[in-house]
Amino acid sequence: MSEVFGFNAYSPKEIAERVETVGVAKAQLSLLSMAMLGLLAGAFIGLGALYFVLIKSDASLGFATSQVLAGVAFSLGLLLVVVAGAELFTGNNLLAMAWADGKISTMALLRNWLVVCCSNFIGAVGMAILVFYSGHPDMNNGAIAEQYLKIAEAKCLLPFWTAFYRGVLCNILVCMAIWMAFAGRSVFDKAVAIVFPISAFVAAGFEHSIANMYFIPMGMLLEASGHLSINVGVINWTGFFKNIVPVILGNLVGGSVFVGFVYYIIYLRPNKKNDI
Repeated sequence: MSEVFGFNAYSPKEIAERVETVGVAKAQLSLLSMAMLGLLAGAFIGLGALYFVLIKSDASLGFATSQVLAGVAFSLGLLLVVVAGAELFTGNNLLAMAWADGKISTMALLRNWLVVCCSNFIGAVGMAILVFYSGHPDMNNGAIAEQYLKIAEAKCLLPFWTAFYRGVLCNILVCMAIWMAFAGRSVFDKAVAIVFPISAFVAAGFEHSIANMYFIPMGMLLEASGHLSINVGVINWTGFFKNIVPVILGNLVGGSVFVGFVYYIIYLRPNKKNDI
């Protein structure tokens, strides 16, 4: 019946099988391919963050309008990752499904997460450097630079548990976006699946570790060039790690446990064991 009406998306059970199959392939990538694709993903998320800040720097927009439009703009990052092809740490938390099903080893899982996360960091920082030297932050009479500093400072000042829980909520939505993108058969399908969850997490102010690898270094570059935040001395590597550690942990829990492991139990585990 679904084919008659043109609705030919993969079913949730089929999505689970596809996610697991792709997870195995991701874990088996060569180190060079994994690292290069990780660099691309970090840069792509940086481009999404750039687009986000452009919207946020417009003071004429109301709060809700600004948050939602900026969230839609930020979706560019994950669209590039999914459609163009790249390895994103937060999305790869779904490899937990293949691990839970015994299709990949613990070492392969950790290897992928470590290599991809580090490569994402290099890609995000590299993009921040390119954007900084392009002069883009000086647009809108310097309002973009001010917005970068405001964002970076707020992130560096977040308490540990606030950052952690925002990281959990963020990656539930990111991994649901990727999950639903697996249901699509066209670029349009994938775009629709991605935009709503991603714009929701951004509008809600949740924390994405790879985006923060772009925002905070950009703040540091701007302060070093003479642009000052309200609380000078907050945006530094200490503030960076105070944010990144709890956010990464939160992203891991949100993506691998609340999405990956939950769907493993629902769709994959029953194939091997009968529930009592």
